[in-house]
Amino acid sequence: MAAILILVLVLAILGSIVWMIVRAIKNQGIKAHNISYALSIIAGIFTYGYILSLDYPILVKVVASIFLGIILIIFGAIYQRRRSAR
Repeated sequence: MAAILILVLVLAILGSIVWMIVRAIKNQGIKAHNISYALSIIAGIFTYGYILSLDYPILVKVVASIFLGIILIIFGAIYQRRRSAR
């Protein structure tokens, strides 16, 4: 399983490099959000591989903390929106 993830990661890195080179050759320009998009895809693959390598109890804790973080971010955004509306 780890070998497949490493292969996918290497192909994603090479694909993003080729994609940036092709955009530069076609004079389309490389904007900052394009680079951050490519880096986020690569970081997502790293994260996916890390989460799959965890033991089951640790995996449950990580997933629970991610959902708790999402809920806290949503509550914070709602609180900030209500506060700025006043």
